[in-house]
Amino acid sequence: MRGIISYLQVTSTAEAITWYEKVFGAKEIRARLVTPDGACMNAEIEIEGTRLMLADEMPNVGSRSPATLKGTSVVLNLHVADSDAVFQKALDAGAEEVYPLADQFYGDRAGRVRDPFGHHWIIATRIKEVPEEEMVAAFNAMFADA
Repeated sequence: MRGIISYLQVTSTAEAITWYEKVFGAKEIRARLVTPDGACMNAEIEIEGTRLMLADEMPNVGSRSPATLKGTSVVLNLHVADSDAVFQKALDAGAEEVYPLADQFYGDRAGRVRDPFGHHWIIATRIKEVPEEEMVAAFNAMFADA
């Protein structure tokens, strides 16, 4: 295996996997590694062809979940066939809306949620290709009066 794979720290790997299966159609792809005391040290899922690793938080080595930290420095950008359906499914399953789903200047229909474990997800569907020059101009126009 090569490349970068996100490794999510959560308060409960089992609950997180169940939620990701229900909302994002995740598939568990490897056996969970669970210690005798019940802590999950590693699990792997796949969402829309992308692998994610998960584990219960381990404060003794500095691995804490966003729920414990009360914030996150990472946002996961999930591209799906129907962002409206997946966004609503996430909200119905307990995610909190960070910003609403809308058509964006860069060509996606996208919105952002915080899952019950504290992770942020931009849920997006490409609705049109926007030339880079046009995208940059639209971005700059948003700040023209600032």
